Amino acid sequence: MEKVEFLILRNLLHNEKYLRKVLPFIKKEYFEDSNQSIIFDEMEKFVVKYNECPTKEVLSIEVENRSDINDTTFNEIVKVISYLDDETSEFNWLVDTTEKWCRDRAIYLALMESIHIADGNDEKKTRDSIPSILSDALAVSFDTHIGHDYLQDYETRYESYHRKENKIEFDLEYFNKITKGGLPNKTLNIALAGTGVGKSLFMCHVASSVLLQGRNVLYITMEMAEEKIAERIDANLLNVPIQELIELPKVMFDTKVNNLSKKTQGTLIIKEYPTASAHSGHFKSLINELALKKSFRPDIIFIDYLNICASSRYRGNSNVNSYSYIKSIAEELRGLAVEANVPIVSATQTTRSGFGSSDVELTDTSESFGLPATADFMFALISSDELEGLGQIMVKQLKNRYNDPTVYKRFVVGIDRAKMRLYDCEQSAQDDILDSGQEQEYNNDEHKPKKSFAEFKF
Repeated sequence: MEKVEFLILRNLLHNEKYLRKVLPFIKKEYFEDSNQSIIFDEMEKFVVKYNECPTKEVLSIEVENRSDINDTTFNEIVKVISYLDDETSEFNWLVDTTEKWCRDRAIYLALMESIHIADGNDEKKTRDSIPSILSDALAVSFDTHIGHDYLQDYETRYESYHRKENKIEFDLEYFNKITKGGLPNKTLNIALAGTGVGKSLFMCHVASSVLLQGRNVLYITMEMAEEKIAERIDANLLNVPIQELIELPKVMFDTKVNNLSKKTQGTLIIKEYPTASAHSGHFKSLINELALKKSFRPDIIFIDYLNICASSRYRGNSNVNSYSYIKSIAEELRGLAVEANVPIVSATQTTRSGFGSSDVELTDTSESFGLPATADFMFALISSDELEGLGQIMVKQLKNRYNDPTVYKRFVVGIDRAKMRLYDCEQSAQDDILDSGQEQEYNNDEHKPKKSFAEFKF
């Protein structure tokens, strides 16, 4: 009889505090001995149904009522139950030992399952699922947090009000102002624009700026090839017009890239998927695979762009309306952001009526109004002949869970399409753009509103 397994079963039977602590994390598959697995199965069923610890007599009766064992097995199980005396062990040591045993068994079973899949013996799972299976096993732990107790956890709550949130900052002043310092983790952020206005340019610019902050960036593209995205980022980071990159001598290109690598500790990974073929499940597998193969965990994820993703809940050819399909994609991507603990930035197209509009609204979101309902932050990128002549692009807030969306509802940023860059405009460029009537501007450091009547045109 295995010593640790027997120790666990004995304490599950006689130590209620221990049982309630560890039972949610133990699985019957963890027991190598089939008799011990059956005993644990009956314990678990009894606790779930009656919310009490079973006795030896109860276990023996429940085992006897099983139809999947013969008399010989029954006698062996009863004999094991009889040895489960009420000798107790030190609680903390026992919990730590049980946690290690659960993790070791989970890893062993995951390795066996991975070998089974790799040999082609599993019809339901492919080799792409192996990284996820292994990472789930490695993550096994006794997480006891089951919610926030409003009355008892008030000190933790108060501390959270004053804790500076870890955010991904922009290198653009007004984007930092309207987001109170940048993009928080576990959020979905959407740029709305017409074709050719600058959705990919915006994402490439922000990806470049985040890389220069020393952070890890994952850029997923389904619209352009990996090399085309890298070309745009080259233009931005190497300070070379995109049309002239092809003419750049190899020695000079090497020098610029090497100099760039000395400026940042971050990594930028660009991954291409065929249009409408990849969904959040594929992205999760990619994140797990990058963690295992490259020790790379992204600090932010860009997805170019949302409308040409697939949904893990609906087949592409299923008979479902575009509202439900796009809303499903948005919900899955936001779920991925929560699970990966990163901000996700993506984009969507305007409708035909919104394409030429100089005042885009939420209702101009193409295909599904369920997308803005799911997003945490959504803004429109608006261009016109006049703005293009000035080398500017207008930004209009459409939805903002980080700040009051009426503060700096509209503003302009400079755009250099040749170098795929955005930049801050002089304040004079904002004077005719900023909406009037605002009396408060948020202070990013103190998270408190401060009076500011300057810079607004009444």
